[in-house]
Amino acid sequence: MKKITIILIIACIAIISMPAHSAMKKTAQSGLQILKIDVGARPAAMGGAYSMVGNDAIAMFYNPAGIAEIQSDVDFFATQTQWIADITYIAAGVVKNLGNWGNVGLSALTADYGDIIGTEVDPSSTSGYIETGNLDVSAYVVGLTYARSLTNKFKIGGQVKYAYQHLGENVLSAEETVQNDVSGLAFDFGTIFYPGYKSLQFGMSIRNFSQQFKFVDKAFQLPLTFSIGAAINVMDFVNEDGENALLLAVDALHPNDYTERLSIGLEYSFQSMFFIRGGYKTNHDIEGLSAGFGIEHSIGGLGLRIGYAYSAIEVFDPVSRISFGIKF
Repeated sequence: MKKITIILIIACIAIISMPAHSAMKKTAQSGLQILKIDVGARPAAMGGAYSMVGNDAIAMFYNPAGIAEIQSDVDFFATQTQWIADITYIAAGVVKNLGNWGNVGLSALTADYGDIIGTEVDPSSTSGYIETGNLDVSAYVVGLTYARSLTNKFKIGGQVKYAYQHLGENVLSAEETVQNDVSGLAFDFGTIFYPGYKSLQFGMSIRNFSQQFKFVDKAFQLPLTFSIGAAINVMDFVNEDGENALLLAVDALHPNDYTERLSIGLEYSFQSMFFIRGGYKTNHDIEGLSAGFGIEHSIGGLGLRIGYAYSAIEVFDPVSRISFGIKF
């Protein structure tokens, strides 16, 4: 039975991750790209393969069922991503353990798009336009997550989030100005299952399920993503002393705005204190290899963790992420 389960997992991942060379890449089919950014140094360093291994507050951004793994009373994290084109993303989240009632969490993600100069058509200008100063551009997402363990082998979670984006304003005439605002609700859902074979776990998640959003009269979808994932501690096959671990995680993703993708991540931990991570994303235009490290240590009843991730980006400068977490 265990062998059949493993074969089914591998088969599902292989099927969904097969490159659809003959299919048209569904680019430019979704908006609010802030919802697609990797949040946190640990998942970013592991190539985004985090839907099964997320066991902290960051899991709210990948698979809400992951926060059911949190055993501490409170788990908090904050992270900063220095993205391309001078864009900065800042995220934070906190999870409260409610005991037999499950775990509940709050999360927030915001974007600073830097300075963007607005323009206005002006036939009298030699260039045909004039600058109107910096545009007021912003975006944020806030979410409420709940998860619990239904059995010691099966965990389930869901999240409702409110997403907002403002892309400045359009001056149609001296009397008419249009604000480019869009907002609405989106939903995430996820599961994690332990079949009982060593540390193997697998499951699925659906992120950004919502109705269409609309800028004035232009409707678009959020980046809806279905993923299945699996993870296992490779050291289970060598020894089971628990001091060191080599975690292998694989996520197969089916997005609505691109062909299928695969995220692969590795994490080596030494005495559950020092961590070295690496990952790779397939079928991405600009993303691929990533790496990072982390440190976890308990001081006076507080569990502290810090992480760094480096992601290679085609054409643009590499992206760095720094995360800080605390649990008590």
